[in-house]
Amino acid sequence: MVSKRESFQEGHKRKFLAVIDDTPECGRAVLYAGRRAAKTGGGLVLVYVIPPADFQHWLGVEEIMRAEAREEAEAALDRFALFAREKANVDPELVVREGITTEEIAKLIEEDRDIAILVLAAGADKEGPGPLVSSIAKAGSGFSIPVTVVPSDMADEDIEAVA
Repeated sequence: MVSKRESFQEGHKRKFLAVIDDTPECGRAVLYAGRRAAKTGGGLVLVYVIPPADFQHWLGVEEIMRAEAREEAEAALDRFALFAREKANVDPELVVREGITTEEIAKLIEEDRDIAILVLAAGADKEGPGPLVSSIAKAGSGFSIPVTVVPSDMADEDIEAVA
């Protein structure tokens, strides 16, 4: 059973969730989600999911790789948080998770009852809309909230007009 969102209850606000990764299009999702949050009095959550480590039998190596991945995640989140502040005038919450991306997104959505919309951006590659959008489209989202997909080629002005 899908549990109730709390975003419109007193003391809560609707949050938009954008996933930060190494794809060039994720900035489009941050811009759209940030502008929607700013225009509607909502919040913005940025999540970076670190994939599971492959060196589990080499504990020292795994710890170093995990620390490096965490630093990379935090640096990426900081860059996009600055982008959201400058372009959308919104101060986002920053979340780092470790695991399988779709599973960690689903867990975060269930944990934070104020997250009401997941915003993704489609890639412009010939191979398809991007790994995250493709995986969600193939398997079904499994998320308890709507998913908005922003075209990667939308100009900032167009995003502003529809956000």
